[in-house]
Amino acid sequence: MPASNATFLGEIAGVKVVYKPVAGERPLWDFPDGDLASREVAAYLVSQATGWDVVPETWLRMGPHGVGMVQRWREPDPEQAAVEIVAVDEVPAGYHHVFDGVDGRDLPVSLVHEDTLPLRRMAVFDVVVNNADRKGGHVLEMADGHRYGVDHGITFHHENKLRTVLWGWLGEPLRAEEVEVVRRLRTALGEELGEDLSLLLTDQEIHAIDRRCARLLDLGVMPGPHGGMPAIPWPPF
Repeated sequence: MPASNATFLGEIAGVKVVYKPVAGERPLWDFPDGDLASREVAAYLVSQATGWDVVPETWLRMGPHGVGMVQRWREPDPEQAAVEIVAVDEVPAGYHHVFDGVDGRDLPVSLVHEDTLPLRRMAVFDVVVNNADRKGGHVLEMADGHRYGVDHGITFHHENKLRTVLWGWLGEPLRAEEVEVVRRLRTALGEELGEDLSLLLTDQEIHAIDRRCARLLDLGVMPGPHGGMPAIPWPPF
């Protein structure tokens, strides 16, 4: 499979999976601790703790090229587009406008994303895990309307690194369900979730999850970009 790190499509007991061996990872100067595979598994554990099923089942296990991340393959529906590029001033009904730019032919275009509950949950999840790479292509549109997020190797940094295309709810008040989930995560970090994450992340990174949850609850709204980091990953797809 085309990717910046070694990525393989495989099968285990008839189940199609994606396999990313640690040995095939490119070192990242700004993510010096641990490995990308562990961060992918940590993202799955947080996803499970939310109850939102944002991340497909993900494990650390031995494979043909050593220990790596193994994730259940989810086949997206090619007829759906949760995030897409449209002509300027032609935002479809039910979509949020994110930003304007130009395409490869220098024509003005807009990046938009759908206004759906599964995608909004993903946006909240990304804030919590500090996702530095939520590209449009990292959203999988299921035929039943569910949305999965994949490629969570650069998450959980203790410094703010949130880069995402899902800015459409910026400034909107958190919903009661979202507040309850974030509160539940803070409690879980002091219990089994925190213990499980301690095998995958540094103590500093785990404490930063709690700080982000506390800040989100204090704000009471979907946050916007802050700091010197670019707000959008490049390329956005």
